[in-house]
Amino acid sequence: MTFSTGLKCRECGALYPTEACYSCDFCFGPLEVDYDLQAARGVVTRASIEAGPASIWRYRALLPDPGPEPVDLGAGWTPLRRATRLGELLGVRELWLKDDTRNPTGSFKDRVVSVALSSARRLGFSTAACASTGNLATSVAAHAAAIGWPSVVIIPSDLESSKIAMTAIFGGTVLGVEGNYDEVNRLCVELVAEHEDWAFANVNLRPYYAEGSKTLAFEIAEQLGWRTPDQVVVPVASGSQLTKVAKGFHEFLELGLVEGEQPVLFGAQATGCSPIATAFADGADVVTPQRPNTIARSLAIGNPADGPYVLDELRAGGGDCGSVSDDEILECIGLLARTEGIFAETAGGVTIASLRQLLRRGSIDPERSIVAIISGHGLKTLDAVVETATVSATISPSLADAESALRFHQLVAAS
Repeated sequence: MTFSTGLKCRECGALYPTEACYSCDFCFGPLEVDYDLQAARGVVTRASIEAGPASIWRYRALLPDPGPEPVDLGAGWTPLRRATRLGELLGVRELWLKDDTRNPTGSFKDRVVSVALSSARRLGFSTAACASTGNLATSVAAHAAAIGWPSVVIIPSDLESSKIAMTAIFGGTVLGVEGNYDEVNRLCVELVAEHEDWAFANVNLRPYYAEGSKTLAFEIAEQLGWRTPDQVVVPVASGSQLTKVAKGFHEFLELGLVEGEQPVLFGAQATGCSPIATAFADGADVVTPQRPNTIARSLAIGNPADGPYVLDELRAGGGDCGSVSDDEILECIGLLARTEGIFAETAGGVTIASLRQLLRRGSIDPERSIVAIISGHGLKTLDAVVETATVSATISPSLADAESALRFHQLVAAS
């Protein structure tokens, strides 16, 4: 059962059936999935959710109709961990980490792809495709392989080698474009018109795809004992994740499933690609595109589709948006690993560095609960750390050399 009723324009409110369309015929605004929450109230309960599978599909009633069976590799129900050591270091009373490194292909994109390809199969598609900065490409290729579909993923050709390898191993077509993500995305919009039988997860299937991010909010609230956190830090690329996390908390509150209030949301961007953070700081209503230049390539979208909606959400809720340097990103990848044992990709470094920045700025209240979303595994961006994360010393196979090296490094650590 699902309580989705169709698609609705986010600008003018025009209604559409559940088909493969993504923009309004009247105002060209983006479409999103609409739900009958009044009908769901009292039917979707804590008990009905808890009886579901340990995946995003425990929230099936609040997701787009997947047809008879969802396309499911087991995305979701990832750990929400209390980060005591990192919290103490940052001077935070209650810090939690939503660890989406544990998803099947190592990033939160498994959530959105599971929803998108479930809808694609229900709508009669048979080829999966996407424009991607890396993580989405891997997830689309993996989910397509699992159901026997061909896949066509299009990426910037200079992506991290680990992400390219993780995508190509699933046997689909991987096209590297000599350009940035925004150029890749424009190409995919053109390809949609030429290949109407292809399901582009984040283009013609975008309304369904985006809904997968809501499950982060659903899980966080459920894992906190059916209560909302006070503050949430979200890495921002296109902005869709942040807006849908907000939507997820709103739906749970409207259904009376959780205690608390709508959390204050905070964005996290790399300075080398921070169009939303820049617009927010400038008080602008328009997000001016930027040419990306950062190691955080999974967030390197210079012209974010949901940028205006992110600005609206941050301003309405009293949030803020961080903007951190590549050096800070690398530092905080290491900080997270050393304090909490989580190896995050560069986007995770952006999240933790932005959290620290916003705490110092006074935007985030250290006395109120905080959840930071860690969206992808560090094995995806090894290129960023291989030169610094190396052996402590190279020695001969002798006890004397081993003891000498250990004494030296103990002295270094103590200094």
